[in-house]
Amino acid sequence: MKSKRYKKLPEKTNELASEAITNVLSLIKSNCTTKFDESIDLSFRINNKQKKNEVNIRTVVNLPGGTGKKIKVAVVCEDTKAHEAKETNADLTGGDELIEKIKNGELNFEKLICTPSMMVKLSKLGKILGPKGLMPNPKLGTVTNDIKKAVSEAKAGQVEIRNDKDGNIGLSIGKKSFEDQKIIKNYNAVVDALEKEKSNLVIKGDLIKQVFITSSMGVSYKIKMDKNF
Repeated sequence: MKSKRYKKLPEKTNELASEAITNVLSLIKSNCTTKFDESIDLSFRINNKQKKNEVNIRTVVNLPGGTGKKIKVAVVCEDTKAHEAKETNADLTGGDELIEKIKNGELNFEKLICTPSMMVKLSKLGKILGPKGLMPNPKLGTVTNDIKKAVSEAKAGQVEIRNDKDGNIGLSIGKKSFEDQKIIKNYNAVVDALEKEKSNLVIKGDLIKQVFITSSMGVSYKIKMDKNF
């Protein structure tokens, strides 16, 4: 059953023509009628069904305006790296003892970073970390000896871009309280990251089919892309 608040929102916005993000942000924010600071979310539909193989995108993007969220970061590393991790405000740091806690189901973090030498041990927990998207990955910068950089980027507003089996990519690019320009900069950073990914793919036609923007508890609007890719 739809709430009274939801019934007051505009209807059939999916039937409206696509607009530039600069034109729809005010509408998105006006629909944020809850008491909390709603997230501003993007949803991409990509052309992932190819004749020879499906398109799988998995990368990260550093949002220049941040996400407005506090990310809890854990670091699995050698004792010699523990001090470096703590200096960069990692929330959890440890070696074998932290791996043991993860093995026992203690997953009280949202991002996991690991040094290459400890990855051999951590990789055995794939069945625990994999389904939750927490397994460190060199391509995503979460298997590294540069702990300071990895933790700093995770805390500053780094988000993962990953499509599901149906070709959908969903991610947050800020909060209602953000200035429009900050949200637009984050949006452009995501688009640039996807454009870079396309250059690494063998794909027929455009990569992006449609883009939608909404708030946590609002309705969605179609975004008109500035360029085709």
